[in-house]
Amino acid sequence: MTGALAGRRVMVTGGGGFLGRVVVDRLGRAGVTGIFVPRSRDYDLRERSGVDRALADGRPEVVIHLAAVVGGIGANRENPGRFFYENAIMGIQLMEASRLAGVAKFVTVGTVCAYPKFTPVPFSEDALWDGYPEETNAPYGLAKKMLLVQGQAYREQYGFNAIYVLPVNLYGPGDNFDPASSHVIPALIRKIVDAHDRGDPTVPVWGTGSASREFLYVDDAARGVVLAAARLEGPEPVNLGVGQETTIRALVEQICAIVGYQGSLEWDATKPDGQPRRALDTSRARESFGFTARMSFDDGLRHTIDWWRAHQHDPDPR
Repeated sequence: MTGALAGRRVMVTGGGGFLGRVVVDRLGRAGVTGIFVPRSRDYDLRERSGVDRALADGRPEVVIHLAAVVGGIGANRENPGRFFYENAIMGIQLMEASRLAGVAKFVTVGTVCAYPKFTPVPFSEDALWDGYPEETNAPYGLAKKMLLVQGQAYREQYGFNAIYVLPVNLYGPGDNFDPASSHVIPALIRKIVDAHDRGDPTVPVWGTGSASREFLYVDDAARGVVLAAARLEGPEPVNLGVGQETTIRALVEQICAIVGYQGSLEWDATKPDGQPRRALDTSRARESFGFTARMSFDDGLRHTIDWWRAHQHDPDPR
């Protein structure tokens, strides 16, 4: 399945993160023995010197670029400049330095936030340039989308083998549950578990609940990234998703049912919903390198809730 990577040296930026840890594990199971993970405390990828040292120390033949500065709607609204600059500068410098270092393949992991705010559902990769992204996460989404442009330009001018995959919203065990920076599923799980454990009669929830999202379990996402690294060739972006959407209201009700919370929900319509709808056309991934998601949403939520219940009192759950 991923034998093309066996015996090759692979550098995974962000390899200590939520998705990165699972990608590194899958690479190991695929027979990759030369895995190098440049940790941020040792290599500041926002600085060219840190990028150059990482490439010199890791000597990778394949680079999988997962490192990113990310967060939910609140974090994106509070840090638009930081999210744009740090995500753009990391990727731009890393790709240029990788080209100069003779890296054979560069895998950029983009974001569904790159899609226009109003995109026909399911999102087709061909619609990626049909409008401006949703405002609350546009700086982050555009910074990551520039790496698609860079990869295509480098392929055309230099013959550089850069590929680009766009995962939809991820979730699963080991996610970031910090209320200040977490995405929607871990934020809601923590809020509802805490309300259940305290016996709170109500839970406040952002928005109207009408927005929809598609969620990809982290292990499925990691399998998709590793498959793409082994099999995907060509300049076109490729979605990684499930092909199924759920409203935020249905998501909250599903979490409440699994947790056993029976209080009421207080929807705060003064808070933003974000992009109105989000669901991907996943046919290109299936046809290009045989990827389809396997984890059911209900099972994935249960695994994630169980993990949080087991780790919620840890000083550093991740």
